[in-house]
Amino acid sequence: MEFKIPDRVEKLGEDIQKNELRYHRKRVGITKEFTFDAAHHLHCYEGKCKNLHGHTYRLVVTISGYVNEVGISVDFGDVKRIYEYTIKDRLDHRYLNEVLPNMNTTAENMIVWIWEELDASLEREGLKAQGQRLEELVLYETPTSYASLKREWMEDHD
Repeated sequence: MEFKIPDRVEKLGEDIQKNELRYHRKRVGITKEFTFDAAHHLHCYEGKCKNLHGHTYRLVVTISGYVNEVGISVDFGDVKRIYEYTIKDRLDHRYLNEVLPNMNTTAENMIVWIWEELDASLEREGLKAQGQRLEELVLYETPTSYASLKREWMEDHD
């Protein structure tokens, strides 16, 4: 394979036309990862997590939508902004048992709360009206232990 430095940068209006920026009309998911640090303890649990302790949580968010005229389904910057005011500002460096609704602060309970909060933010931002939706969340409590949640599971009322 030969490597080559481009002779010139492609220019809008000359090399590519604005109507060519959108390549397709398919639903596409984008994924962004975030971290936050928080402390908690578990009630009615006989094990070391009964004690107050902390984690660096890693949240993986997947949102899907149809691409706009530029070819973007969901702007990564919008996802970051929504995450920061919806989740990070409320949970980062906090005692989860104090700031979350009454629940045992397991990854399984937390991920449903996070879904509900992010979904409500997408609604308030008008993104759901444009066709964007949450598809999947993964909440890592440790590097090898996580809870996951998919859209179809949230819609299943059984």
